[in-house]
Amino acid sequence: MTDPCSLSASEVARAVARGDLSAVEIAEAHLARLDRVNPSINAVVQDCRTEARAVASDIDARRQRGEDLGPLAGVPITTKVNADHAGYATTNGLRLLNDNIAEHDSPFIANMRGAGAVTVGRTNTPAFSLRWFTKNGLHGQTLNPRNPAITPGGSSGGAAAAVAAGLCAIAHGTDIAGSIRYPAYACGVHGLRPSLGRVPVLNATSGDRYIGAQLMAVSGPIARTIEDLDLALRVMSVPDRRDPWSIALPPETPDFPKRAAICLAPDGMLVDAPVKQAVADAARHLEDAGWRVDEIPCPPLRPAARINTILWMAETHFAVGDMMEREGDEDAQFVYRIISQDVGAPDLETIMTALKDRAGLMRAWDLFLEEYPLLLCPVSGELPFDQQADVRSEGDFHRIYEAQLTQRGLPVMGMPSLAVATGSAEGRPVGVQLVSARFREDILLAAGAEIEAASPRVTLAEPA
Repeated sequence: MTDPCSLSASEVARAVARGDLSAVEIAEAHLARLDRVNPSINAVVQDCRTEARAVASDIDARRQRGEDLGPLAGVPITTKVNADHAGYATTNGLRLLNDNIAEHDSPFIANMRGAGAVTVGRTNTPAFSLRWFTKNGLHGQTLNPRNPAITPGGSSGGAAAAVAAGLCAIAHGTDIAGSIRYPAYACGVHGLRPSLGRVPVLNATSGDRYIGAQLMAVSGPIARTIEDLDLALRVMSVPDRRDPWSIALPPETPDFPKRAAICLAPDGMLVDAPVKQAVADAARHLEDAGWRVDEIPCPPLRPAARINTILWMAETHFAVGDMMEREGDEDAQFVYRIISQDVGAPDLETIMTALKDRAGLMRAWDLFLEEYPLLLCPVSGELPFDQQADVRSEGDFHRIYEAQLTQRGLPVMGMPSLAVATGSAEGRPVGVQLVSARFREDILLAAGAEIEAASPRVTLAEPA
């Protein structure tokens, strides 16, 4: 018999709808795997088994009555501890917020639960969701289920680790500077950063965020198949008026020419040979599928990355600056201090200039993506980093900061981007990043499916 934990979300939903498997069977299999695997990786840090069992039982009862089950019926999911999920603490990895219990779901979580998803747990994030590594003083450190010596990524490291280890079929992640795309890359799975406004978000426990997060932070799915990302996005993106940025658009838009640009080293960033090879291989797969691929420089990313840092650090300063000291997380303090040194103290002129310059960068990228509907580029300049490498020294941090140029720059323009796992190199996961115009996630998913079909299949990790 096929292990239910190895099934994709789409396979689970079809099996439950047909009655081939019950939602309870699926839930119990994932809870058993969570009990067996999670202690060694610490991806899930809040247990939702009581809710999972109740929801799964209700789904099976509804199927017996012939009722509509929803597109995610019986699909095991996880939500990240920096998003409001009613009944659980929205901790953001902080001891200070350990009792910050949400009374209401964030809209996209309500969308997923309303579609029949079964939440099995809540996943870890670094303190303040600030790093590309996942460790904090409240929940501890998350390990990569494919290789404990390397980072699972961050800030959605718990989410990506849970998907890779088969603890869930779909995980929720957030991304302001790579926090969906990089963990997916590090854990050898797929992750989609949607366009700003595609997925509605509201965390009532913390209130509205400042302009940096409003313009750059999004929620999106992590999964083991591109089909599952498509399924999850359709459910998560049901619009909600509680989010003023939420936009009601169909998931598909008019046809597009199969024309792609490839940029192996965007804006002169340093890129290691195995990463370049992965991007070149993905371009070849697209060409084999009928795409025209041209190697061409992309618009500037370094100015965008600096704007990201200015707005993100201003957000951090105004929203949680006092909490940074009170929480006492040394890793977060180290990272915050170095990044703040890079841009200086936030002031009105700097922030206003950054917002003005953002418009010009958006214009340049919109025009580029009108000519080339798809861009292929590295997810990171390096293979996944060694665990905790960013806090070893300032030199190590700056090297990693440079390697993450695409992670930092792309969110500024509000465009969607997709990390596609393509296999491994030198014993570490590797992949490629796809970028398209705002609200053209359909292009990313179509191209991602072509690359996925020509790459090694994503399999479950079996931690030691």
